[in-house]
Amino acid sequence: MEQYQIRHGVKEDEEFLWGMLYQAIYTPEGETRPSRDILNEPNIAQSLKGWGRKGDTALIAITEDHMPIGAVWVRLFDETNKTYGYIDDNTPLLGMALLPDFRGKGIGKALLGEMLKVAKESGFSRVSLSVDPNNTALHLYEKFGFKKVGVDGTSWNMLVKF
Repeated sequence: MEQYQIRHGVKEDEEFLWGMLYQAIYTPEGETRPSRDILNEPNIAQSLKGWGRKGDTALIAITEDHMPIGAVWVRLFDETNKTYGYIDDNTPLLGMALLPDFRGKGIGKALLGEMLKVAKESGFSRVSLSVDPNNTALHLYEKFGFKKVGVDGTSWNMLVKF
């Protein structure tokens, strides 16, 4: 397996994060991925719109030659700007994805573990996310202690407490 490192995201990573948000949209095996225009749908766009506000945190997995291959991010929402997975104003919402060629190699596990550590060190007592129950990432989230706390459309809202 190719070596990788995890670094903190910076404002210049926003475009890559939008690409990762697109990768995070669950598409069942054998089905065609939706157009990237799906990122313009309000509840999806809200996930990263205005990236860089207070509390926005990202970790980026990069190859030895500094190519970004995956990301995990958290940000806070409130009743006026909530999106899928929103629990409350004090619970950061997590998103994550990897480029397809880098999935199943432990990189997502490393990114998720590191982000949960960062969130806890930042003073948060829990983190939420939204996931399609057919997404193979569900098993990873459950291994880290995420529990289903609700359903929003076809996705599960999940929460982990520290």
